[in-house]
Amino acid sequence: MDNETKILEYFDHFHAHPEVSWKEVQTTKKLADIMEELQIRHHTFNDVTGLIAEIGEGDQVVAVRADIDALWQEVQGKVQANHSCGHDANMAMVLGALLYLKDETLTKRIRFIFQPAEEKGNGSLAMIERGALEDVTHLYGVHLRPIEEMPFGQVAPAIYHGSGIFLKGKITGVDAHGARPHQGKNAIDVVVAIHQFVKSIYFSPFESYSAKLTNIQAGGESLNIIPGSADFALDVRSQSNSLMAELRKRIDAGLESIAALHGVEIEWEWDDYTPAAEVSEEAMQIADAAIRSVIGDENTSAPIETTGADDFHFYTIKKPELKAAMLGVGADLVPGLHHPDMAFNRDALDIGARVLAETLRRT
Repeated sequence: MDNETKILEYFDHFHAHPEVSWKEVQTTKKLADIMEELQIRHHTFNDVTGLIAEIGEGDQVVAVRADIDALWQEVQGKVQANHSCGHDANMAMVLGALLYLKDETLTKRIRFIFQPAEEKGNGSLAMIERGALEDVTHLYGVHLRPIEEMPFGQVAPAIYHGSGIFLKGKITGVDAHGARPHQGKNAIDVVVAIHQFVKSIYFSPFESYSAKLTNIQAGGESLNIIPGSADFALDVRSQSNSLMAELRKRIDAGLESIAALHGVEIEWEWDDYTPAAEVSEEAMQIADAAIRSVIGDENTSAPIETTGADDFHFYTIKKPELKAAMLGVGADLVPGLHHPDMAFNRDALDIGARVLAETLRRT
């Protein structure tokens, strides 16, 4: 069986067997089975899912990472695990790069990091804690791109993801009868104030950022009770890590002021932080040269900037000297990432695998 056919076989398997973050048990087992079949040295972990494999010999270590988890969402009326972010494709492309490289004589080690829980934003941290970056000088990632960013056949040497974080909050006021609003402290009024506040946060228009309410829960079945308590959540994003820090400060101060103004208690916590991309110029240039070598100058895209986030960038945050870049692969992907009916041109998988292999060779 040729490599391209094998890559499609891997994709079909992972697509048909999605597992959500931290529960990628069978996915990890399948990866281990593949490594056994290919006679690739590898290891798994007793306390988390995921796998690390390695080929070659030498002191230099370069690495490539694939995320392995799926999303939990409604698909055609059924709530289930679903690979609508393309992590099944990412695994297939990285395994494809392994196929193209495994029989070559290598004077360096190439490490393959199959990482759990990217969708939770902290799977990369688990891999770092377990030695995934030990001795690694260069790290690459790969991800399919939606059609509005890049058509099929093109590959970009870097994706500049933004930073993202959630805020989970609780408002504690006082319930009141609907006929006596003056006797209570209406949590819905506070939520409205928070909504207006986050819409009035302004920074330079030359930087991309947003803050918005994404969850509100208040009240019950009795419509004549003014609710004093409510739960809420914010989704906050920025194209840079420095602006994200400013956004968080502004929101913290605003929530404190709103609580004082309305005479209520607001408790909140920041959760699931994902940093913005810190792309290495060297790694990006190596990837650029590899793309041009494999598919030509005409199919080499400029780096992609996207407001989406990816926990791949924790690797560079935790190891600043690491030279890293994530490649973007055009696949005519529609309607979009995380859409339950996401689909793409599967011929992109072999393109991504061959470009990744060449990038790792050249590093």
